[in-house]
Amino acid sequence: MTHPRRSFLHCLSLVALTGGLTGCGFALRQNNEFAFKTLYTNFTATSPVGVELRRNLLGTGRIELLTDPKEMPRSDAILDILSEDRQQVAVGVSATGQVRELQLRLRVRFRLRTPQGLELIAPTDLYQQRDLSFSETAALSKEIEQGILYRDMQTDIVQQIMRRLSAVKPQGLPAAKP
Repeated sequence: MTHPRRSFLHCLSLVALTGGLTGCGFALRQNNEFAFKTLYTNFTATSPVGVELRRNLLGTGRIELLTDPKEMPRSDAILDILSEDRQQVAVGVSATGQVRELQLRLRVRFRLRTPQGLELIAPTDLYQQRDLSFSETAALSKEIEQGILYRDMQTDIVQQIMRRLSAVKPQGLPAAKP
């Protein structure tokens, strides 16, 4: 093939690929749009999920985050973190009783409601788990790896919560305040 013809076919294949992606509904992830402007949250300052969720909510620049219980009545919505559980379960043991494999689990239960008590998101459990091989000789490095895996699960759960918050429709919310 000649060089101009090869370039033309290459461009034509790129156009076809781009057209195919847009035709199938592919789109880059957009910024989250929320049906509420003020959100009261009850998570503690020591909660790793709460810290990351707070950072993500404030990072949108679209939500005023309220944490003082006195301000709860003026919020558009209330995000309750009902529980946050981390578990470490031994799933593989050697013949001598040494742990060889662990399963790390993170479960977060939350709900979203209005100050009047109307549930916008019913109590929902989000669950992540990761497998971790274990060796007594590398206990320190496995502890570091365990921390990394918990942060990864936490980030996944926070992103799921953010997507669920942005999917809430405004029909149950009070009119926006000026």
